[in-house]
Amino acid sequence: MGKDVIVACDFASAEQTFAFLDQFTGRKPFVKIGMELFYAEGPAVVRALKARGHKIFLDLKLHDIPNTVKKSMAVLSSLDVDIVNLHAGGTVNMMKAALEGLTRPDGTRPLLIAVTMLTSTDQESMENDLLIKEPIADVVLHYAKNAKKAGLDGVVCSPLEAGKVHEVCGNDFLTVTPGVRFADGDKGDQKRVMTPAEANRIGSDYIVVGRPITAAADPVAAYERCMKEFGANNN
Repeated sequence: MGKDVIVACDFASAEQTFAFLDQFTGRKPFVKIGMELFYAEGPAVVRALKARGHKIFLDLKLHDIPNTVKKSMAVLSSLDVDIVNLHAGGTVNMMKAALEGLTRPDGTRPLLIAVTMLTSTDQESMENDLLIKEPIADVVLHYAKNAKKAGLDGVVCSPLEAGKVHEVCGNDFLTVTPGVRFADGDKGDQKRVMTPAEANRIGSDYIVVGRPITAAADPVAAYERCMKEFGANNN
């Protein structure tokens, strides 16, 4: 499996998204569709991007009772995306139900990954707001092991934790890592961050990059820089 950069298309409309992606004449970047765009445009934007030839990570972070998540995943499975996700905090039973719902009658399905801890969460906020007192790295690894136990394909985690996740869950267990910034860039509201080159060295399989590409003066050049630093090539 090759490494890849997933561009977070956190735009408010399909029009803005297509205008951004029209700049990429030489490649079809792997894109992430999050809540903002999906809630604004619905499934139609997913179908349109698939028709344009993009791989899609549908980042909706489902977290509900197992039966609701199972039924919702069955709906999302019909969109033919490449990756979908949920919150590992929803328990092993919820993750198992999600996998059942996502699997089509012919046995195929998108990759299913679990969010461990959001990259905006640090030790202090986890302890004070969530009343979880264990070290955040231990919590991430525990959630990752639960995701593997449930049969999932990998986790979303900080690049700081990707290497450890591979150690405890195996190299085939995917690590999809947001919180990636260029060394000379702004961290924004993410606290646990790393550069593309560092994420590559530590073992991230996919990195999710938003504003360092989407808000760049030259998004295509920023994307190419990110691909190069991460050691990816999606040609």
